[in-house]
Amino acid sequence: MTPTPHRTNPRPQGTNAHPLRFGYGTNGLADLRLDDALGLLADLGYDGVGLTLDHMHLDPLAPDIAARTRMVARRLDALGLGVTVETGARYVLDPRRKHGPSLLDPDLADRARRVDLLIRAVRIAADLGAHAVHCFSGVLPADPTHLADPAHPAHPAATADPAGDSAWKRLAETLTPVLDAATHAGVPLAVEPEPGHLLATLADFHHLRRILGDPPALGLTLDIGHCQCLEPLSPADCVRAAAPWLRHVQIEDMRRGHHEHLPFGDGEIDFPPVLEALAATGYQALTVVELPRHSHAGPHFAAQSLPFLHRAARAIPAGAEGSTP
Repeated sequence: MTPTPHRTNPRPQGTNAHPLRFGYGTNGLADLRLDDALGLLADLGYDGVGLTLDHMHLDPLAPDIAARTRMVARRLDALGLGVTVETGARYVLDPRRKHGPSLLDPDLADRARRVDLLIRAVRIAADLGAHAVHCFSGVLPADPTHLADPAHPAHPAATADPAGDSAWKRLAETLTPVLDAATHAGVPLAVEPEPGHLLATLADFHHLRRILGDPPALGLTLDIGHCQCLEPLSPADCVRAAAPWLRHVQIEDMRRGHHEHLPFGDGEIDFPPVLEALAATGYQALTVVELPRHSHAGPHFAAQSLPFLHRAARAIPAGAEGSTP
């Protein structure tokens, strides 16, 4: 691996007054080799990377994954990049089913494959010194009637779920060994509310948290665009409401009612209030740009995104950082 000589676009003056640390997701740099992607982000001045485990970027199923992980850890350290491990690869487990199998899959053996992937991700995260492992619930099966339990009506947070509480019970049971692994490794598991999934909203996250008994290892991935897309609160208010459980943040632009990840400025989000709210929570882990459908021009969007975020961050009033919401 060739070293990166220096950062060509270091953090501008005036942005050190806040604790926010920005990263870029490798799912938006899928056309680059991982080593090249990391070098690019360091050169651009990013603080870290959201590393999606995938066949092209640190394949979690590779037989030499331990050795590869050690190489990536050394590279991250040499570049001064922090890291979050993300598990949203589309076809890493099944070449025909996007994000399949999921934690809700009807087949026990298939659910076990997803659990195995997440436990591998926890181990990789621990070896990389990552601050969290990201995951999501998955969608309900096409025919969820096998999950239905007529004795238990659907929870209010899952009114669109015809399987009712049984689907939530399955999710909790399937996640339990992953949480055990995360507890043992000392790496938080950050579940992301994802539009269209069983766990789609902040209310759904709290429903799962209560079912599981509020385990310390369970945290939240908050996607700012998703807040704009479907939450009743504004994105800034979502940040404040989610603050105690925040372990990972993803950021991009989006429009109300449309789950489409957009470059900054192409959607409807007012970002300075969002970043001000985030700084006020004391959150110090990575805030990662997520543009997975823009890999065809990944270096361009990576170069454009960081200056936008720095400009938005400069609008944070002095003293906003470190306070409680």
